Amino acid sequence: MHTFKYTAASFFKYLTLVLGALAALIPILVVFFASLKTNAEYASTGPLTLPENWLNFSNYTKAFVDGNMLLGFMNTIIIVLISIAGATLTGSMMAYILARFKFKGSKLLMGAFLLATLIPGVTTQVATFQIINSLDLFNTRWAPILMYLGTDIIAVYIFMQFLDSISESLDESAMLDGASYWTIYWRIILPLLSPAIVTVIIVKGVNIYNDFYTPFLYMPKSSLQVVSTALFKFKGPYGSQWEVICAAIMIAIIPTLIAFIALQKYIYNGFAQGSVK
Repeated sequence: MHTFKYTAASFFKYLTLVLGALAALIPILVVFFASLKTNAEYASTGPLTLPENWLNFSNYTKAFVDGNMLLGFMNTIIIVLISIAGATLTGSMMAYILARFKFKGSKLLMGAFLLATLIPGVTTQVATFQIINSLDLFNTRWAPILMYLGTDIIAVYIFMQFLDSISESLDESAMLDGASYWTIYWRIILPLLSPAIVTVIIVKGVNIYNDFYTPFLYMPKSSLQVVSTALFKFKGPYGSQWEVICAAIMIAIIPTLIAFIALQKYIYNGFAQGSVK
């Protein structure tokens, strides 16, 4: 009886994993197959039908050149690098203060972060747009960068969990040697937070890379397009050429796929270590 229950549980576990993998991979396969088909082939075949020519990269060339995706990648890289560098520094500083210093209002400050997260972003868009416009940042890269620079509660919590595993005796020893709070943070705390920093960089970087609403609203100028808004351009002149749109989608997926494959161990280690005190 025990063996039967164990076998049934294992079967259900692996069945769930297989179904989850299929649910994630099938849409990607459909887009990949479509990106290698001609217009006539796409119209006459099913979504999971294999392409006749696996070396048909004309759709990729058309999507990359006509969509000016190189410009989109350049703008995206600039925005992502500046934003995640600033957000990582502010988030780790905030976590260092909340984890190491006991002062009145610390819990209130954490509650304010949480409250701001719970407020729907659409309700504050009018005020946010007026602030950005009054600072003369509309139609500049600094508009989304300024909005992304604000640290989020998830990053603060990840850093705080890691700080709980770092002994305070390191801080005390450094203070006895005459180190200032800034030296302790920069020379001791920040290097020890490297797994958490990598985790936050990846999570926040992917969110910024995939964001469409902010660049579309604050950077409508064509010379400021990012990857997400470059994809949106294909809705008009290529509205009936879904194979070209699928090729553009695959081009946009490649950087995040490479980053995840190369850095997945840091993501898993970051979340696992940050959950254990």
